[in-house]
Amino acid sequence: MQIRFQHSPKETSEMNTEELRDAFLINNLMHDDVINLTYSHYDRVIIGGAKPVNQKLYLDADAELRADYFLQRREIGIINVGGKGKIIVDDKPYELNKLDCLYIGKGTQKVFFESADASNPAVFYLLSSPAHATYPTTLYTKEQALPATIGSIETSNQRTIYKYIHADGIQSCQLVMGLTILSRGSVWNTMPAHTHTRRMEAYFYFDVDTAQRVLHFMGQPQQTRHIVTANHEAVISPPWSIHSGCGTSNYAFIWGMSGENYTYTDMDAVAIKDLK
Repeated sequence: MQIRFQHSPKETSEMNTEELRDAFLINNLMHDDVINLTYSHYDRVIIGGAKPVNQKLYLDADAELRADYFLQRREIGIINVGGKGKIIVDDKPYELNKLDCLYIGKGTQKVFFESADASNPAVFYLLSSPAHATYPTTLYTKEQALPATIGSIETSNQRTIYKYIHADGIQSCQLVMGLTILSRGSVWNTMPAHTHTRRMEAYFYFDVDTAQRVLHFMGQPQQTRHIVTANHEAVISPPWSIHSGCGTSNYAFIWGMSGENYTYTDMDAVAIKDLK
């Protein structure tokens, strides 16, 4: 498990490209038959990926957690962005198709990941945060997430939002999670931009063609920076930072948040004309 510490707005504004990527980009999430985890000191979230191909993978507690098992003091949201797979939670199996989401609450002791077909393996994106209360394990299909289409072709941001873990969906302690799929011909997400200093956010980009890239915009609204991202890469977004993206083609991404405020609509909007 990698450890990522916090960085101030001033420190971030002075970073070169390599330093910025080392601090905020996670580019080693998905590898065959491995669970990769990154521990961020922004709200102590853990961002991870599990890609079971030829074997079952066990979500173990890294020594850094000082825990008997991974979810002893944590909750986790998991979204499958690959082929059909299975998650076994304390001996109970849950089958996930692409874009299905499974929430697992604090106190669960055993979590395993499997793929139904090694030639088309499941690709599980994980986001975990500390929890002080226990909520039941819950599976949502993408249809249950009540997709909503917003934006327009005229502004190149027509997209469909799927909300899974939030106040009106899967219940959790402090985790909020969902995904966005951009329509063909649209490339902008989360524009106009916003911040929310009461919680951090993480973006995980998927369904990005190998020849294409997404430019992830971050930083303070009046001093923005960008990180070029590829398929199956994630970006840690500090609470003081905007989080927006523009692709060289359409794409999809998973957004997830953790922090003080659980309300999905808690945003401090930034007008496009005020960005610099």
